[in-house]
Amino acid sequence: MSSLPAVSSDSIPSKDALGIPAGASVPIAVLIVVPTLDGGAADAGAVELVRILSGAGHRATVVSRAGRLVADVATAGGEFVPLDVSSNNPVVILRSAFILARLARERRCTAIHALGRAAAWSGFIAARLCGIPFITGWYKGFREQNIFKRLYNGIMARGDCVIASSEQIAQLINDRYGTPWEKITVVPCSVDLERFNPESVTRERIEAMRAAWGVRRDTKVILIVGRILRRKGHHVVVKAVKRLKEMGLKDFLCVFVGEDRGRTRYTGELWDLVLTTGTMDVIRMAAPVADMPAAYAASSVVVSAAVQPEGVQRAILEAQAMARPVIVSDLGAGTDVVLTAPAVPESRIAGFRFQAGDDAALAAALLRLFSMPEPNRATIGRRGRDWVLGHYNADTVTEQTLFVYGQIAGRLRAPADIALAKQG
Repeated sequence: MSSLPAVSSDSIPSKDALGIPAGASVPIAVLIVVPTLDGGAADAGAVELVRILSGAGHRATVVSRAGRLVADVATAGGEFVPLDVSSNNPVVILRSAFILARLARERRCTAIHALGRAAAWSGFIAARLCGIPFITGWYKGFREQNIFKRLYNGIMARGDCVIASSEQIAQLINDRYGTPWEKITVVPCSVDLERFNPESVTRERIEAMRAAWGVRRDTKVILIVGRILRRKGHHVVVKAVKRLKEMGLKDFLCVFVGEDRGRTRYTGELWDLVLTTGTMDVIRMAAPVADMPAAYAASSVVVSAAVQPEGVQRAILEAQAMARPVIVSDLGAGTDVVLTAPAVPESRIAGFRFQAGDDAALAAALLRLFSMPEPNRATIGRRGRDWVLGHYNADTVTEQTLFVYGQIAGRLRAPADIALAKQG
């Protein structure tokens, strides 16, 4: 793919160059529309947008179904308006569009930013009714089983600006919909590097986590974080674990940390697979964990076996921030997220990559990692942390996000405004 230009503060014009008086503030207002606020990638992305915009003195209003992140929106300085924008019923979508248009006018919004397909349909109509820019944010790829699904998903490519969370997702948008590169911008999500710092996690927290999982101190833990969904590839992991047992690997445990949110059909299929493969003794399905830094620290490796494009998974970034080696499918993360061969020399890798759906390749990658001496595995983990520190820190993401919003609003932000957001 053609490389997208990086956004840096050096490329942002000063207020003098724009004819804006020194010290002047040019606030913008953004209506952020997201289906839910329960903790998914888009949900967390909405909270991050609020933090960035509010920190720079702008206004952000989040419209969504209520969820556990509502309090986070308020803490970040945003306003929350409850509305069901998760339905794909055309009548509901149209009704929501008129409500969004009214909200946008009342709050004098500069743009509408949609994170999610149903929300994007309502947001697109509302933006056109108000005559303001429409932005979409992609955090993953979407399956297109038929022409109707392609039409439904295609709304995400119709933004005046399309923000992709990774170069992998940007390439997918361009390949699938022919969206011009000049309309696509890559802005990654950031990681809370203070919270996800291996040096701040005590031995007591790690031991408490391993005790909760029923894991001995010398047991190798394979950690999979994320909702129990088919696209996450949990079934691929189960098959790989079966192969590890057949290869004679001992003293290991695979832990799934996540929830199915009512989608119990796949969970049932997964349990059936665990039973038929005889892996019940080496697989745990744990509830969501509050102390995720300790969960990563208690693991030996973090795996993403995604079977459809995932863009940037926060779990993989958090795991690397915690200096854990990672193993990802070629759809689970791109080379801009995880450094792997052959994109980089073996001396620079932060993990391993395998072909999506290939459980034999996943098992081989796990066996290779576990066969390494502990110092070698620790070195791989440290490289991942260094990569995240340099590319997924809050300051860098804040700078890129504000520049994109400034372009969309026709009001380019100056370095002083970006500094304000970093301090906020």
